[in-house]
Amino acid sequence: MKRAMLMCLALVMALSMLVTGCGGGSGEKKKDDAKASTEKVLRIGTNADFAPFEFQDVDGKNYEGFDMDLIRAVAKEMKYKADIQNINFDGLIPAMESGNLDVIISGMTINDERKQKVNFSDPYYKSGLTIVVKNDNKDIKTFKDLKGKRVAVQIGTTSAKEVKKIEGVEVKELNSSADTFMELKAGGVDAVVNDKPVNDTYIKTTGGKEVRALDELLTSEDYGIAISKKNPEMLKEVNAALKKLHENGEYDKIYKKWFGEQAKK
Repeated sequence: MKRAMLMCLALVMALSMLVTGCGGGSGEKKKDDAKASTEKVLRIGTNADFAPFEFQDVDGKNYEGFDMDLIRAVAKEMKYKADIQNINFDGLIPAMESGNLDVIISGMTINDERKQKVNFSDPYYKSGLTIVVKNDNKDIKTFKDLKGKRVAVQIGTTSAKEVKKIEGVEVKELNSSADTFMELKAGGVDAVVNDKPVNDTYIKTTGGKEVRALDELLTSEDYGIAISKKNPEMLKEVNAALKKLHENGEYDKIYKKWFGEQAKK
C-alpha cells in the first residue's frame, strides 16, 4: 500500500512538473506573440527596377539601392520595421490610396499633379532628365532633335510627361527603365529619356559600348517620399527622421556609397 502511495505521489509530481513546463512555454509564446503584435511596421512601396535607387540583387531576394538604404534608415529612426513591397510604378499611388501602403519611395518626382493625391516629404534628392542614344546616332544632340523621333520612356514617370510635350515625338511607354534600354538596343526606338542617375548608371554598368548619354538636362527635379494624405502624423515623423539623418551624417554616408561623392548642399 505504502509503495502504491509513493508511486502515486511520484506520478503527481511528474505531472505537476510537466504542466509547469508547458505553462512556461505558453508564457514565452504569448510574450513573443505580444511583441509581434505591438511591433510597428512601415509598409513601403517601390518599383525595384530603377538602379541605382531601387533594384533587386542578383538572387532576386533583397532590395538594394540609394532609396532602399535611405528608407530603411528612416524606418529605423522612427522605430519601425521596414516592409518593402515591389509594385509597378504606375500602381504605387493607387496602392497607397487604397490603404495598402504607408509610404512610397521610388525616385518619385515631387510635382503638382501628384500632390493632389499624396503628401510629399521634404526633398531628399535633386535630379533631371537626360537622353540616351546609340553611339552611332549623330542626329540627336538636344531635346529639340527628338521631334519626329521614336522615344522610349517608363510609364507613369515625369519622363513620359515631359517628352509628350515635345512636338512630333512618337512616345513608347514601357513598364520599366530596363525595358526602355532594351527597346533602344533592339532598334525599336531612336532614343530613351530617363532620370540622369539612372541613365548614368546604365552607361557605367555596360561600359558605354553601345549607347551614350547626352549632357543636356531637360528638367530639374526633386525626389520626395510620398505619404498618404490621410496620415499627416506620418509626414511629420518622416520629415523629422530625414532631418536627423542629415544632422548625424547617415544621409551623407548612404549618398557617398551609391554616388561616390558627397551630397551637394
